[in-house]
Amino acid sequence: MSERMVKNFDRPLQIKDQEVYDLLLAIPPGKVSTYGDIANALGHPNAARLIGNILKKNPNPIYVPCHRIVKSNGKLGGYMYGISMKKHLLREEGIKFQDDDYLRDFDKCRMDLKKGWDTSGT
Repeated sequence: MSERMVKNFDRPLQIKDQEVYDLLLAIPPGKVSTYGDIANALGHPNAARLIGNILKKNPNPIYVPCHRIVKSNGKLGGYMYGISMKKHLLREEGIKFQDDDYLRDFDKCRMDLKKGWDTSGT
């Protein structure tokens, strides 16, 4: 797997693609997380954009479920097979939407990857 780097003021960050993919595999169907949540879980809170770039190159986007990653405001981000496919996959997993591409009850379906449980505490 490749390793990506981004400048972090005094030193470059190194995040391995496989680390990101391993976190994605921890997100169960019906739950979502954010680019920033992944960056935080890896100890690099300023690397959300780098995480997005890694996900954009995901070699197996169905098995490694990058469709479960959304923006921090609950809006869908990009997806290799398009937003409508991402929305379809999430709906199949029980995620509901409001106002086009925003998740309904975002806090309830959002998983905290660092703690391993959803942020709503349920």
